[in-house]
This record gives sequence, C-alpha cells and structure tokens, in this order.
Amino acid sequence: MSLGQQLHPHLPFLRRYARALTGSQAHGDAYVRATLEAIVAAPDEFPSNVDPRLGLYKTFHAIWSSSHLEDGPVLTGADGQEAIAQARLARLTPLPRQALLLTALEGFTVDDVGYLIGLDSDDVEALVKEALSEIEAQTRAKVLIIEDEPIIAMDIETIVRDLGHEVTAIAVTREDAVREAMAERPGLVLADIQLADDSSGIDAVKDILAEFSVPVIFITAFPERLLTGERPEPTFLITKPFQRSTVKAAISQALFFDEATAPA
Repeated sequence: MSLGQQLHPHLPFLRRYARALTGSQAHGDAYVRATLEAIVAAPDEFPSNVDPRLGLYKTFHAIWSSSHLEDGPVLTGADGQEAIAQARLARLTPLPRQALLLTALEGFTVDDVGYLIGLDSDDVEALVKEALSEIEAQTRAKVLIIEDEPIIAMDIETIVRDLGHEVTAIAVTREDAVREAMAERPGLVLADIQLADDSSGIDAVKDILAEFSVPVIFITAFPERLLTGERPEPTFLITKPFQRSTVKAAISQALFFDEATAPA
C-alpha cells in the first residue's frame, strides 16, 4: 500500500483538527495542504517508525509550528454551537489548545501527544488541565436551582459550587422560581418537575424562558413527562437518582455551548 493510500483515511480527521485548531476552515485547509505538499516533496522524510496517522499529524505540527499562514484563530464559516466552541478554543493559548484537541477530539494518548508536540507525558497532562481550567473560567455562571427536596437540593448545590459556579437561590415552588429568576437572572437553571405546592417545574421554566433565554437542565424522577414526542424536548434531562458525575458533565456541557457565556 502506498503512503498516499495509508494517509487518505486520516485526512478528513486532520482537516477537522486543523479547523478546530485555527478556528477557520480556510486556514485549517491551508495547513493541511501545506502538510501534504511537504510529504509529496520529501516522502523519504515522512516518519516511518510510527503509525501513519501519527506521522501525518507530526508532519502537520512541524508545518504549524514553523509557518505563519494565519495570524491567529479567526472564526469563520461556523454558526450556532460550533461558533461558540470555536470562540472558547480560540481563547486558549496554542499549546494547551493543541493538547486538549489532540486528546479530547482526536483521541491520541498523552504519550502520542507528547511525541507530536515535543513534550513529555507529564507536561501534556498539565497542558490539558490548564486548558480545561481556562474553559471552566470562561463558563462561570450564576445558577438557579428549582428543587423542593432539601437533601437533593443541598446535593445539587454542592455539585454546582464544586464546579466554581454561584448558586443564586434554591426555589421550591413555581412562584418562587420565577421570582428568584427575575430578581437575579441566572446563567443556568437546574429544575425538578414536581414542586412543593404541586406546581410544575416545567411551567416555572416556561415562565422564565418567556422573559429571557437561559440553558435549562431538568433533574427529575418523572422523565416521561418531558419525553412525550409532542413538543420540543429538553436538551439536558437527568433522571433521579442521579450520579454526581452526570450532573457535572451536563452543567459543563450546557454552559460550554451557551451563547451568553461565549467569549466576546
């Protein structure tokens, strides 16, 4: 099998990575094109002692680190959640951004990433941690909890605070929830469905969303009330009893893609 045939299946993924790294399809494709031109010009210099995909990304990084095809991440050709994600990644400094994308997006091991960017595995892990910390700092938010069970409310509050967010209030009824939301508009709402006075968390959320846009995560023992197929269903729905890790992941995901917390 020729070198071109070995590399061909990996090119779409390299283009995806290049776009995420540069924040632009045009700039990303320019780097990929330069990478392929370098391989064609000097095939004997292509790394032969590693997996072809690893060698392809290694060559790409040599081009990336030595060329100036663009001045920095520029957001073009994206909209919605992709644009928000690009905005966040663009705020990261180059090495942490590379380490995060290569591990989280491309699935390379920390040892592979160390080979690609010329660092040891401990340094790569530190860069990934730095990148995640930067993103967490970007997505700090005020959170309204709508939950009438005190123990569950306390547990959710602890999870929220552990992630570095501020809890504005814990509401136990629809009326409380709407009042607290209007008093200090939160950046995220965590809502149960069945509330203390037999009012509905669904109705509370509808009232809040009628006033302003905010991401909502429903945490409920009655998911069937939301998964009806008859109306738009929530993006984030967690069933009780819940795992703390599930709630943490949902909060991070909801805020990562929220336009209100996107970097300017």
